[in-house]
Amino acid sequence: MDSETTALEHRASLILSRLPEVGAGRLTQLRQRLGSSRAVLTTPAAQQNGILPDEAVAELAAIQARPDHPLIQAAERDLAWVAENDIILLSPEQSGYPVLLREITAPPPLLYVQGDPDSLSLPQLGIVGSRNPSPTGKTNAFDFARELCRTGFAITSGMALGVDGAAHAGALAAGGKTIAVLGTGIDVLYPRRHRSLVEQVLAQGGTLVSEFPLGTGPQQLNFPRRNRIISGLSLGVLVVEAALKSGSLITARYATQQGREVFAIPGSIHNPLSRGCHALIRDGAILVEQVDDLREPLQGLLALKWNELPSTNPKPAIELSEEERLVFDSLGYEPTTLDQLLERSGRPAGELLSILIGLELKGMLEQAPGGYQRTAAKPQRA
Repeated sequence: MDSETTALEHRASLILSRLPEVGAGRLTQLRQRLGSSRAVLTTPAAQQNGILPDEAVAELAAIQARPDHPLIQAAERDLAWVAENDIILLSPEQSGYPVLLREITAPPPLLYVQGDPDSLSLPQLGIVGSRNPSPTGKTNAFDFARELCRTGFAITSGMALGVDGAAHAGALAAGGKTIAVLGTGIDVLYPRRHRSLVEQVLAQGGTLVSEFPLGTGPQQLNFPRRNRIISGLSLGVLVVEAALKSGSLITARYATQQGREVFAIPGSIHNPLSRGCHALIRDGAILVEQVDDLREPLQGLLALKWNELPSTNPKPAIELSEEERLVFDSLGYEPTTLDQLLERSGRPAGELLSILIGLELKGMLEQAPGGYQRTAAKPQRA
C-alpha cells in the first residue's frame, strides 16, 4: 500500500475498533468479506447485520451519516497522539506486520508499536507464567530468558508482574531484545511498578505492542486477547509456573492452535503452580529441564528465521563442538556425498550420521539431491 492508502486504512481501523462489542474476530471477518477496514467503514451498515451486533450497526450508520461523529473525532485525536509520540501503526497488509502473527486466526487489524518495529520480525520465544511465582519460578524465568537470548532468540511476554517481568529482565541482562505485548492501550502503563522495566526495554531496542485503542485500561477480558498475540509472534511458548486455571494455560492453548511448540518446566508435586505445567506435559508439551531442551527442537526454525531477515540485522553465531566443526568444514555449498564426508572427516559412519543430524537441527546444513550442503548460517567455536 502507498502511504496515503495506508493512512486511510489506519484511520478506518481506529474508528471501527471503537464500535461497541467489536473485537478483532468480528473485524477480521468483515475485513475478509469486504477487503479492508476502509471498505467496512463505507459499506452501508444495514448490509453488515450478519456479523455486527445491533448496537454496532446503529453506531456505524450514524458514523456514515455524520462526518463530525464523536468516533471519527476520536480517531483523529488518536492519529495526532500517535504521531506526536512516535508510535507506529501496522495493519496486516503492510510489509512490516509480523509474518507469523498475520497467519493466525483473527490477527489484530491494527497494532500500536512503540520502539523498534523490526524486533517483531526477530525469532521469538514466548515465556509466560504466574503473577505470583515461587522464588524458583522467578529465577527460572530470568535464567531461561537470559540464556535463550544468548542463543539468538528475542523474548516475548506480557509485562505482567511475576514470571513475565522476570523474563523481560533476563533478556535485558543478556543484552538481548524483548517484546512486551500489553493488555492495555499503548499509552496506559500497567502495572505501574514496571515503569523502569518498560524504559529499559525501549532503551535496549525492544518493543511494546498493543492492539487495544488508546486509553484502554487493564480490563480482564483483554488479557486472553493479548495472550494470542504472545503465542502468535513466537516460534514456541515456555510456561514456567501456572495454576490449573490460569492465563498461561490460555496462552499455551493458543500456541497449540497456532501450530507453535509448547514447553513446560516441571516442579514439585506440592506446589500448586506446578500443576498447570504438569497438565501441559501430560497433554504433549515438551518437558524442559535445561535450555537445550528448548533450543534443540527449535534450532532449525531459529536459523531459518534469521536467514529470512534482511542482511542489516546482526545474526547470532551458532556454537559448534570440535566434532561438528570438523564435519562442517568438510562441507561445501554444493552437495557433498556421504562417502566423501566419510573420507574427509575420518569419522565412523554411525558417528558421522549423528553429527549430520545435529548440524541439520542447528540449521547449519540441508539435504539436497546428491548429498549434504551448507546453509548460510554462521557458526562459531564452542
